[in-house]
Parts: sequence; structure tokens; C-alpha cells
Amino acid sequence: MAEATLTFKREEREGVIPVGTYLSDAAKRFGILFEEKCVPSESLHFCRVSILEGENALTPPTSIESEYFTANPADSSERLACQAKILEPAEIVIMTTKKHEEADKDTPKMSAEEYAKEFKELPLEKKIAELVQLEAMTFSETLTFVMNSPYLIFDKVMDVMAEFGMKKEAEGKNASRPAEHVESDDAKKEESVPPSQSRSEPAQQTSATE
Repeated sequence: MAEATLTFKREEREGVIPVGTYLSDAAKRFGILFEEKCVPSESLHFCRVSILEGENALTPPTSIESEYFTANPADSSERLACQAKILEPAEIVIMTTKKHEEADKDTPKMSAEEYAKEFKELPLEKKIAELVQLEAMTFSETLTFVMNSPYLIFDKVMDVMAEFGMKKEAEGKNASRPAEHVESDDAKKEESVPPSQSRSEPAQQTSATE
């Protein structure tokens, strides 16, 4: 799989990301979260970034970006992370508008032991409700949590919740994809499908001679 090297300069995060990944998803993988989730349909975006290097390795600005930056002027290097997708291998350097951290360092965090103890005391209905909320976490974190849990309830709902979480995540991402990218991806899928053989063609038979 083709990969690109991304550097979030302000946060001092660097890593390798597969081609085809949106910058917003790449930021999330590096533990960088923006203040709010973008709502493209309402022109609400919180993911403005400046591309210091590697701009040519990204998809061209979308119509959503054009509309947004018309109303919110910016220099030519700025992009919306939820609209910009990595198009080819390259070294891409990104500068966020301010330092975004996954969590406030001063905020006390609940340990795994404390969470497990609290979860054990919940009634069955609330345990299932808590599992549904876990879909907001990354799938790998959810799966790890489920696999490490000693409660039998997880054995019965693990497969269902994993499938549900993946489906909801895929639906959410597809719904927020720029129209230009949807059309491009659909066209590529059609080109990659081999022509089907006609069912009307009789199967070739070979006759053995005595």
C-alpha cells in the first residue's frame, strides 16, 4: 500500500499514513482532535490547516472548500482537513491553527481498573448502553476493551457491537465525503469490475472418442 509521511508541525507529531486518507482522519490517528466535529452541510468547519509542504500530493480543493473560504478568506495554503485527501506518496507538513490535544493534561483520567470496577456495578441494560457509546472511540480501542473484559455479557454482544461500530463509522465517513471524491471513487470501482460472462453462452463440452 502506498504511503505518505505526515508531520503536524505545531503538535510535533510525525508518522506514515496510507494514501487515500483524509487529513482529518490522519490527525485523529496521531491523537490530534479539533474542537468540534465538522458539519459540511451547514458550512461548519473546525479543521482549517495550512499545508507547508506537499500540497500537490493532496486532492484539489472541493466545492465545499471553495464556498467556505469565500466566506472565510484565507491564504492559498489553507485547506479543510475533512475535505483534503492524500492523493499520492509524499512528505506533507501541516500546521494547525492552534495546538489541538486529544485531552487536557490537567484533566484527571479514569484508570482501566477504575472503569472496570464502575462498569461491573452497572445493571445489564446500562452495560449494553455503555457499549453503544464505545463506538465513539476508535474501533481498535473498543475491540481491545471488549477482548480484555472478564464479563460474559461481552461474549454475547462482541460480534454484534463490532459489526455495528464498523458499519456506523463507515456510514458516517461516507456521508461526509466530498461529492467530487464520491464520483471519482465510484468511477474507479466501475473500471475495476471485469466484464461478466454471458449466461446465454453454452458451456463448452468435450466429447471423448472411444
